[in-house]
Amino acid sequence: MKTMKLLKQAIVCFGIMTVLCGAVYTAAVTGIAQLMFPSQANGSIITVTLRDGTQKEYGSALIAQEFTKLEYLVGRPEGVTGLSAVSREQKALVQERIAWWHAFDPENTEKIPMDLVTASGSGADPNISPAAAEYQVSRIANVRNIDEDEVRHIIRTYTSGRFLGFIGEPAVNVLKVNLALDGLI
Repeated sequence: MKTMKLLKQAIVCFGIMTVLCGAVYTAAVTGIAQLMFPSQANGSIITVTLRDGTQKEYGSALIAQEFTKLEYLVGRPEGVTGLSAVSREQKALVQERIAWWHAFDPENTEKIPMDLVTASGSGADPNISPAAAEYQVSRIANVRNIDEDEVRHIIRTYTSGRFLGFIGEPAVNVLKVNLALDGLI
């Protein structure tokens, strides 16, 4: 009899907690996020109004998209993460990526910034360092037949500073720069 009473209490408690944690809490957090941060809550999707008046979604400002054409800013490598910085696998990947950059932009003899040959912790970082963006300015300007200062201006426009002026590092959003280079934003 006592076991049945405890079982009934456990089932009731389980039901209440399921409703509270699974429905009420989730609905409250979602509602607050939609009210206070609607763009972020919906994925920070970049939507562009085209010349014909239609709108097109190009991707999220928070998740990397792969660009490998000469006229675009190229972001961090995607994929493999969690390798030790001193592992053979990481060293081989970095060497492979360095070789890719030399083949992709053979005229650039500058040192390749580290964030262009190493993946971020998430493997989907939408940003690169200002140094990584500067490394690509000459190639982009040459391919697009525009002035390097114009490319730098676009990069500066989509470079975010440090949070509160001292936390983190400046970052260049690759998708936004590429959309601006195409004249879409």
